[in-house]
Amino acid sequence: MSKALGTAVGRTSRRRLLRLAGGGITMAALGAGLTGCEDELATGGEGSTPPPRSASPEDGKAPEDGKAPAPLWTKSTSAQTYGDNDELVAVDGVVIASGDPLVAFDGASGEERWSLPDGAVPGAPLLLGDGTLYLESGQYDGSVAGYVPGSGKEAWRSRLGKEYRQPRPVAVDGEQVYVIAEILEADGSSHTNVIAALNSRTGKVAWKEQRDLGTQQNGVHAAVRDRYLVYTDFKNNLTVRDTATGKQVWTRKTTKTSYGPFVVHRDLVIVPQGQRLQAFALSDGSEKWSVRSEEFTAFREPSLVEDVLYIADSGRTLWAVEPGTGRKIWQSTALKDAGGQVPRQFVKVGGTLYGATDLDEQGGVHAFDAKAGGLRWTFNDRSGDHHAWLVATDGKSLFALHGKKLHALPA
Repeated sequence: MSKALGTAVGRTSRRRLLRLAGGGITMAALGAGLTGCEDELATGGEGSTPPPRSASPEDGKAPEDGKAPAPLWTKSTSAQTYGDNDELVAVDGVVIASGDPLVAFDGASGEERWSLPDGAVPGAPLLLGDGTLYLESGQYDGSVAGYVPGSGKEAWRSRLGKEYRQPRPVAVDGEQVYVIAEILEADGSSHTNVIAALNSRTGKVAWKEQRDLGTQQNGVHAAVRDRYLVYTDFKNNLTVRDTATGKQVWTRKTTKTSYGPFVVHRDLVIVPQGQRLQAFALSDGSEKWSVRSEEFTAFREPSLVEDVLYIADSGRTLWAVEPGTGRKIWQSTALKDAGGQVPRQFVKVGGTLYGATDLDEQGGVHAFDAKAGGLRWTFNDRSGDHHAWLVATDGKSLFALHGKKLHALPA
């Protein structure tokens, strides 16, 4: 799993500011100052998205091109999100958004299936691995817990140790849960942190390695591929560790991003860095390919969907790229032509690619033709909520979260 964040050319992303707000600044205080922080190229103007239809499509089918569907259902949630892709998941017939209490809704009907008070820390990732949902405990008791997604029943719990505070899962594979935690000093303060692996069956610590002074617990985005654990952080580091031992394989500075965004494909880690999209070998960090966007534009967050890398740039061009080679499959300027906003998260159902936009009230969920990138429709709930849109799919329906509103859309 990977998480993805990005910045527009020459400016700090509003989404980054909101994530930083999770460290102590309230959302209300930020709200008034966020207007105009985004690159104008990355946003659409008034009227850039058509309104939803007044009725649902016949038999749950997707609507004709140009007309956004009405939701199959909409629910108010306890969601408290900061815009990361893994704060909304759909699995085992339920859809779950990060919040307190943690609530699972039936994907078909929208009815509540289970609720878990203090189940998760708002903004922390909802990590899925081997049929288990792994969470940082919302009780702040130093534990990491695993639950059965369909029922909410606890299946696993582990503690890193009393000398560590707030262990946060960042990645999971078939054998281990990888966490980062603060190392406590005698006076209760913390200046360093540790990255560790917990056995996903027994909960025992497999290994732990202290990270460099100055690194932070928050702002880490991670993915696992075979024997490699890959992560980025606020300090512009791209780091790869051995999953068996925790030893660092290599690290390098990223030049245009301060954390996120990346995807992992086979033996490559692919990182957007401003105008360049670069692929590095997981084994040694050597560059394997590079793609450039047009001048004065920057790549946004990438998504790897069915072995195709989808990414938009701030000039509102949508790219489909072959991840192994960097070869361009297609480019689409449909968003630019329609005045739509740039998406930063993608999922796919059948022949339709869905993209969720960032914090602009004129954003929403775009539906594209996956073969060529043509824009079919855009859904917007017109709530004016400043939160980023998030999307997830169970392969049947599309789920879109905007602030505290969760919509199920026909796919």
